[in-house]
Amino acid sequence: MKTALLIIDIQNDYFEGGTMTLVGADKAVENARLILDRFRSDKLPVIHIQHIAISPTATFFLKDTVGAEIHKSVSPLENEKVIEKHYPNSFRETNLLDYLQKNGVTDIVICGMMTHMCVDATTRAAKDFGFICTVIGDACATRNLEVNGQSVEASEVQKSFLAALSYFYSTVNTAAQYLEGGK
Repeated sequence: MKTALLIIDIQNDYFEGGTMTLVGADKAVENARLILDRFRSDKLPVIHIQHIAISPTATFFLKDTVGAEIHKSVSPLENEKVIEKHYPNSFRETNLLDYLQKNGVTDIVICGMMTHMCVDATTRAAKDFGFICTVIGDACATRNLEVNGQSVEASEVQKSFLAALSYFYSTVNTAAQYLEGGK
């Protein structure tokens, strides 16, 4: 059993002053940093996923912008893998699956943004590929959404998506639970 950390899209556009500010981004990145520090201390693999928009109508994560850069709190070290993606599922049209398999990874710990989009899509794909997944819920962030004219608060989106993922696709822990040994 070999565990890797997957940090999905913790990029500047999701923070205050960015073009797609999320609710709870600051707290999520603090918790992601705690998990990252543990993985670095334990010398376990860390993979950073960086979304770069390719749609001509995209308004965030535009190539070669400060907003698309990985947030300074979780900046990759030279020896850490960075994978660029263009879709919510971090496995789609990337070398993520090949990289994980070549490195003998069986378990993935997931932090990132947005919970309802890229974290959800990637976690579900990872489970379908046979990985054992743990999502660090308080190291993820999302935003308010709307459906059929009704607003859904970010806190409700967050709870709903984490609850759905915890049903079959992953274990969902807080950063504190994970660091205390809960997996």
